[in-house]
Amino acid sequence: MYSNKENVNILTALLVSHGVRHAVVCPGSRNAPIVHNLNECPDIACHPVTDERSAGFYALGMWQATRKPVVVCVTSGTALLNLAPAVAEAYYQQARVIVISADRPPQWIDQLDGQTLPQPDALGRFVRKAVTLPEPRDDEERWYCNRLVNEALIVGHGPVHINVPISEPLFEFSVATLPKERKIELLAADITPQTLSHVVRRFMNASRPMLIAGQPWNPLLDEAVQAIGDDESYVPDFVLYVGGSLVSKRAKRFLRKAGETWVVNATGEVTDTFMNVTQVIQGDGQVVADQVRFLIEQDCPPFVKRWEELLGSLRSQIDGRDVPFSSEAAVKYFETHRRDGIVHYANSTAIRLANTYSRRPVFCNRGVNGIDGSLSTAAGCSCVTDERVYCVIGDLSFFYDQNALWNQNLRGNLRILLLNNGHGAIFDTLPGLEQSPARDRMVAASHTTSAEGICRQNNVVYLKAENMDDMQRGIDTLLNTESHRPVLLEVFIE
Repeated sequence: MYSNKENVNILTALLVSHGVRHAVVCPGSRNAPIVHNLNECPDIACHPVTDERSAGFYALGMWQATRKPVVVCVTSGTALLNLAPAVAEAYYQQARVIVISADRPPQWIDQLDGQTLPQPDALGRFVRKAVTLPEPRDDEERWYCNRLVNEALIVGHGPVHINVPISEPLFEFSVATLPKERKIELLAADITPQTLSHVVRRFMNASRPMLIAGQPWNPLLDEAVQAIGDDESYVPDFVLYVGGSLVSKRAKRFLRKAGETWVVNATGEVTDTFMNVTQVIQGDGQVVADQVRFLIEQDCPPFVKRWEELLGSLRSQIDGRDVPFSSEAAVKYFETHRRDGIVHYANSTAIRLANTYSRRPVFCNRGVNGIDGSLSTAAGCSCVTDERVYCVIGDLSFFYDQNALWNQNLRGNLRILLLNNGHGAIFDTLPGLEQSPARDRMVAASHTTSAEGICRQNNVVYLKAENMDDMQRGIDTLLNTESHRPVLLEVFIE
């Protein structure tokens, strides 16, 4: 039996018809009718997460694994505001996260009633669409409620927010079936054969063309730009840019010297990262990149060949480098020995090391580059796939997001490589900051915390390493040992 709240039933029916199959649900009374419906619905799997800050990143990780829209449902009040970091990240990853917030009736907002605040548009510009549903009293209001839900769910990219005011009494579950609702569909823009031909012809006709694939992968680009220094002969006259953000500030500065850039993205938005965009093409960047790579294999332009030789030389140097016990050594060993699985890197030092040593695409929350939610995103991903999911993460990112492990859905396919050097190591690399007496304790947040207790309380298998041999054995265990519970290796680095 379903809730007797008509707006909740309209919403539930349309979530199913628009392809939602996973929902992250948070505790609360006002959202209980929505959670009840989602749980009753045979087409939707519910994943309970107590901490809303973590829940949003769980939903993001599930979207990354399935590429299907994922719901995160919270109760009224500040619960909604706790989703803001994850929603901002989803916005820049163009992730289809559907935020559903229960709300109090509007007449009780700002009247000192419990858990009330102005929830419509609370997530601001970090959602592509925000609607507040009526509680229908007649056919016209039913039509309006249906239309609003459809308008939110046909958004093909980025998060949306559906706010659902629900009047008391809340807990009557007396409706046998969901209503049959009108579904509105959107015919999305796509790259035509003519457009594709135009783009790749422009690339192949350039004297110095360069294909840049942003997140999730741009290996050795930072090292290459550093190696060429001021050599203008490596500067492209035409850049074709697909994918997400670049990690390297040095690479961005270098590419701002290029003659022009064409951007391909799903939204058709102007993302002028290199300050020289002349055309934006709406469509699937992967289709364009694959076609360009195919043509390069048939007839590689001399400029592209020169870059490939540079990158090949750098790869040989890096692979042959003897790295002492460190975070770098841990990532190098991990990337050298992993053969499968989905890999998530946390922001800051971790993703920079991935750009040096990874030879395959990785995930990282580079939309706004925050450290919050890195572990939750990987954990959410692990809940909806049977593949191994690895998370390589620094200590500040891990301890900030430790509630990701406080979850009953986690299984043995989640593996965590925790690089604990007792502070935010990225701050050691910022010139001039060493002059501040506040750097270590206040900026870099130095500490002596261990993850062992966190693992014990969450039934996570705990391993630790304090030298090269233990680290290598521990990574071998992460990669090769079967387990019914998540496994964490904490590498202590002075």
